[in-house]
Amino acid sequence: MINHTILTFAAAREIVGAGSFKTDLAPGATVSDLRARILEAYPAFGELSDFAIARNEAYALPEEVLVEGDELVIIPPVSGG
Repeated sequence: MINHTILTFAAAREIVGAGSFKTDLAPGATVSDLRARILEAYPAFGELSDFAIARNEAYALPEEVLVEGDELVIIPPVSGG
């Protein structure tokens, strides 16, 4: 298993109750696998209209494979005008 630290901001931070959290994923896990793990651990994320995951300072695609040392950030939906 590979331990990943996921940073949180705004609504994501409120759901998690902290600025980051850790999760373990099997080697070869994808961003989609991470999303499923987040929803399992924090069901309140399912109430958001959508949330993105950034990997190494860029929006991540669901099929991207995560590796040890990736910087991972949950980007909650934003509103503005």
